Amino acid sequence: MRLIFSFFIAGFLILSCKKEKTVTPENPPVPSDSIVTYTIRQGQHYCDQNAFVLKSVGELKFKVWFDSSCIYTTTIPANQYDINKLYGISEGLNHQVNSARIGWRWSDDSLRLFGYVYKDSIRYSQEISAIAIGAPADCSIRMNGNQYDCGVNGIHVFLPRSSSDSVANGYLLYPYFGGDETAPHLITIKIKNL
Repeated sequence: MRLIFSFFIAGFLILSCKKEKTVTPENPPVPSDSIVTYTIRQGQHYCDQNAFVLKSVGELKFKVWFDSSCIYTTTIPANQYDINKLYGISEGLNHQVNSARIGWRWSDDSLRLFGYVYKDSIRYSQEISAIAIGAPADCSIRMNGNQYDCGVNGIHVFLPRSSSDSVANGYLLYPYFGGDETAPHLITIKIKNL
């Protein structure tokens, strides 16, 4: 009995040990309170953490960390300029009719963030800023009358909005890879709601 108990304790100790992640400029330490790591698996569009959450917000504020897994090359060179989706909210039950998100892509040796919206089924986008891999970025989407105010680190772009209500009523939109192509490898993105 003692031998079985000893094996149980040894197994528990081995399994409970965690391997520490190597901290580098490409994979910096990230504060852990309320941070969600979103995973898009190779060959997929949608992240694993893609729950249907209804939300009413006047402003969506969040902090994001992109690590080196977000550096990629598409199979078709023109697709390198497709905008992937990061985080946002729909207005209504179909986000391809009315919605706002921050978008992202790796192009021209930089990680670039965009305002990315649908207004009455027409898509609009505008680059906001390039950010460094591993550096946190403060992002926001504010309902600003008949415009979406999309911001990154204090830089804002304004894109058209169908509604002029002070809140968006819909569901949260999570990280998504593509356009035409799926994720070429495992991609991880950390997001913290503010």
